[in-house]
Amino acid sequence: MSTTTTTATATIFLLLLLHTTHSKPLPIPHLTSPYLNPSTFSANYDSMVKNFRIFIYKPTPPFTYPNHVQSLFYTSLLDSDLATNVSDHAHLFFLPFPPDLPTRSLARLIRTIRTDYPYWNRTLGADHFYLSCSGVGYESDRNLVELKKNSIQISCFPTSPGQLIPHKDITLPPLASSHAPTVNTTTFLGYIRSNWVNDSAIVDELRVNPEFLIESEISKPKIHVQRLSSSKFCIFEYGAGDVSGIGEALTFGCVPVVITDRPIQDLPFMDVLRWQEMALFVGRSGGAKELERVLVRACWERHDQMRRLGAEAGKHLAWNAPPRAKDAFHTLVYQLWLRRHTIRYARRETA
Repeated sequence: MSTTTTTATATIFLLLLLHTTHSKPLPIPHLTSPYLNPSTFSANYDSMVKNFRIFIYKPTPPFTYPNHVQSLFYTSLLDSDLATNVSDHAHLFFLPFPPDLPTRSLARLIRTIRTDYPYWNRTLGADHFYLSCSGVGYESDRNLVELKKNSIQISCFPTSPGQLIPHKDITLPPLASSHAPTVNTTTFLGYIRSNWVNDSAIVDELRVNPEFLIESEISKPKIHVQRLSSSKFCIFEYGAGDVSGIGEALTFGCVPVVITDRPIQDLPFMDVLRWQEMALFVGRSGGAKELERVLVRACWERHDQMRRLGAEAGKHLAWNAPPRAKDAFHTLVYQLWLRRHTIRYARRETA
């Protein structure tokens, strides 16, 4: 290679290096709404409140859900204007059954619904929904297959592995405080409650960093609220730790950071909210150093926007009794409303 060619190659390399070193990062888009479809959400929501109707099968014998969030949803639905006794007006049908109902009994219940009412067979259960935190197993019985495959399952967040069918099933937001402080002064870069992260290597390395507040035991509610509101980021571990506090973190202005090595498909209201703009998702492989690097960079680039969007979205994750407009109950019903256009399965004629 000639001296001229070598010099030219070196010059081009230096120019590229200088451009890479001094070029500005791509700007973060300015977002004013936490919604995936901000231009249509309000109109669709108002239409849902005005028009949506749900027929509720009467359970025999009556029962109560032991899970508080499930119970809140059920009682709120029974008392709402959404419930109708006129099946011809219904868009969807709610099938309540006890969470401890044996598999065979559940199959008999579906069989009874199929026989005594005309609604199930019209769609093979696709316009029906039910509540179940434990989920329905993959069984060979036709009735359970149709319930699992076709009906909308409302489960608890996080969902047990293998118990959620994305784009069909939805999750209940965990119970979270709806009373956030009006003034937040952040002191810590990150906050980890004692049961949020089980990766001991990450926890031990962050514990010696004064920028992070790491609990060794679960704090009392008042102290926990203070720590939420005084931290920029709240760190959770999906799968091994307790992620049920994500909604509460948003409400108190603490941006959730979720440690995970796989996509999360059961976040509450994934059809409604921009989770990627309100929370950070970080892999485990980089350890504590990579986690800290991501948080420091986010502080400079997008923390204020994420916090603002999260605080606005927090009202959708709050449960109220009685329900309030656009709270957890109404937003969950809105997700059902989005699923009202069900597939009408053609019935196969048997010989």
